[in-house]
Amino acid sequence: MPVPPLLDLQDVTVIAGGRELLSGVTLTLEGGEALRLSGPNGGGKTTLLRLLAGEVAPVSGTRTYGLGGVPTTSAVRARRRLHLVGPDAEAFYLTRDWAQTVSDVLLAGYEGDLLRHWDPDEAARTRLAEVAALCGLEELLDRDVRTLSHGQRRRTMLGRALMPRPELLLLDEFTDGLSGAARQDLGAALRAVHAGGTALVLATHRPEEAPPLPWRTVEVRGGRIVGPGNGAASGAAAGTSQHVSSPLPRPPGTGTLVALERAEVWRNGRRALGPLSWRWEAGQHWLVTGENGSGKSTLTRLIAGELHPALGGHITRPYLTRDLLETRRRTVGLVGAEVGIRQRAGGQGRAWTGRDVIGSALGGTEGFVPELSAARWAEVDTLAARLDLTGLLPRDAETLSQGQLRRLLLARAVVHRPRLLLLDEGLDFVDAASRALFLELLPDLVRGGTHLLVVAHRETDILPGLTHHLHLEGGRATRSGPLLPTPATAG
Repeated sequence: MPVPPLLDLQDVTVIAGGRELLSGVTLTLEGGEALRLSGPNGGGKTTLLRLLAGEVAPVSGTRTYGLGGVPTTSAVRARRRLHLVGPDAEAFYLTRDWAQTVSDVLLAGYEGDLLRHWDPDEAARTRLAEVAALCGLEELLDRDVRTLSHGQRRRTMLGRALMPRPELLLLDEFTDGLSGAARQDLGAALRAVHAGGTALVLATHRPEEAPPLPWRTVEVRGGRIVGPGNGAASGAAAGTSQHVSSPLPRPPGTGTLVALERAEVWRNGRRALGPLSWRWEAGQHWLVTGENGSGKSTLTRLIAGELHPALGGHITRPYLTRDLLETRRRTVGLVGAEVGIRQRAGGQGRAWTGRDVIGSALGGTEGFVPELSAARWAEVDTLAARLDLTGLLPRDAETLSQGQLRRLLLARAVVHRPRLLLLDEGLDFVDAASRALFLELLPDLVRGGTHLLVVAHRETDILPGLTHHLHLEGGRATRSGPLLPTPATAG
């Protein structure tokens, strides 16, 4: 009797939020296969992954699972044998006040749950040790997931997915947010998992970062599978380099923008940053590098005022006449993983559209938009048109792909022409065409007084014109000064 394919889609259409997200999709996935999905933001890659994972259902066509060798159309039964790893998986743990350790999260995954409600037996503890070693999580097992860096959380979500030994692993932009060392380590882990017989499906804008496996590549565009992708060449064609055509100009002004004096940030009893003394002067653009967990994101959130230094340390912002939350939000643009999670759920039960995401920056608010004048809303519309976002303005934020949401967040970060623009891996999840549109805005913003701080793991993300370099290890600065011609990044 022939072995059925793991998944078989025949002429499938998916509708969500009143919009057709996939149309007439036909795709077969065999056991142990490695499939790579390419295509632009909003093309349908994330929706296709969610369809395969059983998180959305087809309104027409058929979806048949062959997991375990038994054909079924039941997504509930199939989901015990497959897992989806992506940014949305992290949001569950970051948007709740429950203390969950990495160990708790992995053990919950062993039983296919989100929370651990049981005591592990010997088999579960053995599997926990295996997965922790495979994903480099041994030293993080007792850490509260909410205190981890984005890269560390990504390792944890992969570990959770691997705990029940799935037949199929679905990965959404998996390498974004990972340092070079972490990409190598987890690439080796994925090769080992694939060698053990697990099928992989990877959606990515960076095909060159996929681990070396016998990938079959298909392109998803306009909600359809339009044919085989171009493999590794598609990365070059898309232009993975994010350099602007000329270096960023030097921003005008004098004086100190931000000053840290012996600043420490503690989270759940653990020091996440510091002690750190550092100054950001007018006329400077900063590059910040370091391994996952070194304190980079904590630093950006400290500068933005989302976190505060412990007693004995200080942060001052001399460029502000009144250092209040509202004035900070009106003068700072921040793009990072936590911002995305908050903005996706911004409406808290109300309709929260792409226009609201951008417009909230003009009021210095999150989760709601204060009364704005017609002229201010016109600014939103003009910027959206320049960044090719007009079609996303009426969309519910919860229905957007990661790339679409990130593009809105980039617009939100600059619509108020901030004095400080903090890009914490800000161009992750964004396709090459959208990156280019955003980068074209930066020289004009800088000439108007915007200063940049860029957190980057890749040399291709280091914008020409950055003037200074801060490297963090274990929350402390090991280098701080003018940017050398060839900066030594952490990956």
